[in-house]
Order: sequence, then C-alpha cells, then structure tokens
Amino acid sequence: MAKTLGPVKRKFAPWTERGQLPFIRFENVTKRFGPFTAVNNLTLNIYEREFFSLLGPSGCGKTTLMRMLAGFDEPTEGRILLQGRDLAGVPPYRRPTNMMFQSYALFPHMTVEKNIAFGLEQDKMPKAEMAARVEEMLHLVKLEDFAKRKPGQLSGGQRQRVALARSLAKKPKVLLLDEPLGALDRKLREETQFELMDIQTKLGLTFLIVTHDQEEAMTVSDRIAVMDKGELVQVATPAEIYEAPNCRYVADFIGDINIVEGKLQHPEGNGTGPVAIACDGFKAVVDQTCDLSEGATVAFAIRPEKVKISLDPPADTSANALYGEVWDIGYLGDFSVFIIRREDGFTFRAAQANVSRLVDRPITFGDHVWLSWTSDAGLLLTR
Repeated sequence: MAKTLGPVKRKFAPWTERGQLPFIRFENVTKRFGPFTAVNNLTLNIYEREFFSLLGPSGCGKTTLMRMLAGFDEPTEGRILLQGRDLAGVPPYRRPTNMMFQSYALFPHMTVEKNIAFGLEQDKMPKAEMAARVEEMLHLVKLEDFAKRKPGQLSGGQRQRVALARSLAKKPKVLLLDEPLGALDRKLREETQFELMDIQTKLGLTFLIVTHDQEEAMTVSDRIAVMDKGELVQVATPAEIYEAPNCRYVADFIGDINIVEGKLQHPEGNGTGPVAIACDGFKAVVDQTCDLSEGATVAFAIRPEKVKISLDPPADTSANALYGEVWDIGYLGDFSVFIIRREDGFTFRAAQANVSRLVDRPITFGDHVWLSWTSDAGLLLTR
C-alpha cells in the first residue's frame, strides 16, 4: 500500500481529477485599497461540496478575498467566477452565496424562528413553504425546543446555531463563514466544528471559512490555503500542510516545530537521496531528494511529537540524535512538551504523549536525556 500523509477525512478529492471544473475560481485577482495591496494577483480554484479554509495572520488578505466573493468588494484586477459565470457587477443580494459573520448579527427583538425566517420573508416566500423551511433548519441545528426564545435567552453556542440556520435557510450554493466560532469557548468550539462538518456533508454545500485558528482549519477542511501578504503560500490538504509544508513560513505557522539551519550533504554525491544536513552540533539524515549542490544552506525541520526522548542513548548517535538537559517542561494533560538545552545554549523541543497516568521514572527538570528520530520524521526545507 502506498504511503499517505495523515488520515483521509473522506473520499473526496475533485482537485486531483483531470478535467474537473472548479465551482469557484479566483483568476489573477488583485485588490488594492489606495497604495495598499490586500490581494496580489491571486489564482485559486475551489470545488463543489468542498469545505475550504483561508488561513493566515491578520492582514494577509483572507477576509478581503471572501468579501469579494460575497460582492461587498470588487476586484481591482482579475475575475471571480462561480460555476463559470463572471460575478463582476452582480450585487451581493443577487449572488447565490450567504455569509455568516463572527458577531452572528441576530435581531435581539425577534424569536429564533423569526430570525431564521427573516431572509425568507424578504424574498416573499409563501408562508407554508417558509414555515416548513424554518422547521427544517431548526431540526438541522437541533434547536426545535428553542424556537420561541429570543437571542438574549440563548447560550453563545445556541446563538451560533441560529446564525448558521439563518444563513442556510435560503439554501445558498456557497456558505461563507467569517471567523464563525471565534466567540465560543474552546470546548464548545471543538464540538461545533464537528457539527459544522456534519451539516456541510449532509447538505452537500460548498463552505468557505476564513480563520486564523490553525486547529479549526485543520479539523474542518478538505483543503487549506495558507496566505501571507495577499498571496497564496501553499494550498493543500490539512495532512499535507502539516506533514509536508513547502517552505519555512508554512512549517512555522502551522503547529509547533523545530527548525534548524544547516549545510546540505549528499551521502551518495548525486542528489538522489537520502540527504544529510550538517546542523549546529548534530547531523540530520532525511528521506528526501534534493537537487541543490553540496554545501547549500537549507533548513532541517521536525515536529516535537516525532522526537523520542529517553534517558538512554539510541543505538546510533552519529545522526538524528541530540544530547542535552531538560530545561523546561510543559504539562498539557494529554501530552508533555520538553525543552532540551545543550551546554552551548542550543534548545530543541520534544513532545511525549501521556499514555499512562503513572510512570515508574518520569523525566524531569535537570535530567540529561537523548533525543532521537527516524529519517522519515523530519523535513528538508529549501525556502
């Protein structure tokens, strides 16, 4: 069986199928606000029924991209197409999209069912059909017993569901979610992420979510676009983004990682791999090919959870091994993070799952330990 990167969430990957047409296409889109370029010559394809995330720091252009799709802003250059139709000049209320805002924007004087029905009333939907649609949405978000309550009588998670039901009531082709779970506490946010995934799969809609929360994007998405300064840095599945980042920016932005600069070595001298990297005080061997010349400056990167920590040395200490002192420990319940410091001040992180409640000899502050990893655990980064 071929090796894969991480678990497969569902058998859905139209972007890998030849001839598959995108549902949404941003084509050489640029957006300027005066002298500031928010989105720079960006091209991106999103496919029907995809749960797609735009991920990046504040000011990277992700919300601007969503607002252009919704029709609140127009591109300075380029085109946005939905099912092959150019959306230029089409007002927001004429687009088959709906947007769910971070603030939820519920009407405090209206009941839950009235909030959900609001957009349908504006469209002059027949009363019988509207009542059936509202009932369908209430059932979908599991709020049947709260239909007569007002937003002030609901919890944050319940208000979020009302906003979601109202956004879905008009049955848009694309649902746009702008930081939709930012106001929820951590546990409720995690629960709601899975509910969103279930609803999206059940309805067969295309969801586009803007978030700066890495875990949220990794949890809900079929694919993620990592953005920086108005440009796409990498577009890939969550597992590919995490396990095979294409540059230091993505590797460092997603999750926790050790990144160490070094000089490239080709053990065989022909660049066919595996390759070795001479780092600061240790050598890393990576199962990866590289066509750069010997001595080129590269980076070695490895996630802390892929590093083994032990009081005893590994069988081979000549490569993929480090020795140092436990300088700090972060106990996070399900796992612990260890910061290992060498005598020269160099630090490296390792993480260990707390699979047992009690251990005979826990590694603790001041212990001298060995760190080791396999050649397929780390990455060679060239940019």
